[in-house]
Amino acid sequence: MDTFAFIIHPIDAKRDVSRKFPFLGRALSERQIDFFSTFFPPVYLSEIQGITSAATGKQVTGWLIACPFTPRRMLELAEPTVYKKIIQTGRLAERLGANILGLGAYTSVVGDAGVTVAKALDVPVTTGDAYTVAVAVRAVEEAARVMEIPMAQSAAAVVGASGAIGQVCAELLADKVAELTLIGRRQEALDALCQRIRAAGSTAQLHTSTDLGALQHTPLILTVTSDVHAIIQPEHLLPGSVVCDVARPRDVAARVAAARDDVLVIDGGMVDVPGDVNFNFDFGFPAGKAYACMAETIALALEGRFEDYTLGKQIARERVQEIDTIAEKHGFRLSGFRSFEQAVTIEQIERVRERARRARRNV
Repeated sequence: MDTFAFIIHPIDAKRDVSRKFPFLGRALSERQIDFFSTFFPPVYLSEIQGITSAATGKQVTGWLIACPFTPRRMLELAEPTVYKKIIQTGRLAERLGANILGLGAYTSVVGDAGVTVAKALDVPVTTGDAYTVAVAVRAVEEAARVMEIPMAQSAAAVVGASGAIGQVCAELLADKVAELTLIGRRQEALDALCQRIRAAGSTAQLHTSTDLGALQHTPLILTVTSDVHAIIQPEHLLPGSVVCDVARPRDVAARVAAARDDVLVIDGGMVDVPGDVNFNFDFGFPAGKAYACMAETIALALEGRFEDYTLGKQIARERVQEIDTIAEKHGFRLSGFRSFEQAVTIEQIERVRERARRARRNV
């Protein structure tokens, strides 16, 4: 049987450590967890069973393994130290017998986005970013539909547009909307991306900004920064807007959920996995669902594509389209909407639409 492994790591330090080590999660502070993680070895979490291709009936087995570092710790430590810990975790995947390894969350963006890690390991590596792009754009399209936002006539924004995922999301969205704002920290990188999109033939009106205030006029937002803190606050959002948050840690502040009942915030990148899958570990998702980056690793195993797949800071549109086709073939599907780890119902969407209408009338 073909096999895979996928690396996750704690994002909310106390909550996520408690999933595996309840006592340590209760007893240690976040800062203590950060400190001790420097000396903690990679952790075996579970064996994943029941994944079955809808097209071929092929089954694959996988393993969840954990790099102990939090995002904050990865930013605090020297890059070679972080690489060393991720590579150690990859060695665990090799010992388990994995045919391909996926890098989850911050392990996929630190440094050169997997290139150094892949060179140090014998097992092929992917960040999963290509399928993350495909699923994120599809989620924005579906959310626009249920919120009755005519996408082809609307404005959209990509926050973190100069990053690896953000660039390709921007390229794809530019073909689907009337106006697109590229938001990031580095104006030079945003200008270069803008020129590339125009050169590819997009007819959308393109704007760039280093200020999140530009979101106040944008009904469709896809955010995918590598910031360790939430950056999108209630005051940034237009009534009736959709925010697809692909970033982990989240880009959208938790207080948006409490303060803005007239916007729809959805967690990007969640898909249904084909087969009667059991992850045998609670990583915060409902049964049978996974991150798109994890799904890319699984889809490649089902396809028998054991090769370094999505690595580095540049992702080709062709790669996004290819993995989307592979995943669809094997039965991966965009899952229902979730917001701050809670399912979003049709009734909730209807309430958001109604409150947005009221807010607009009161302006």
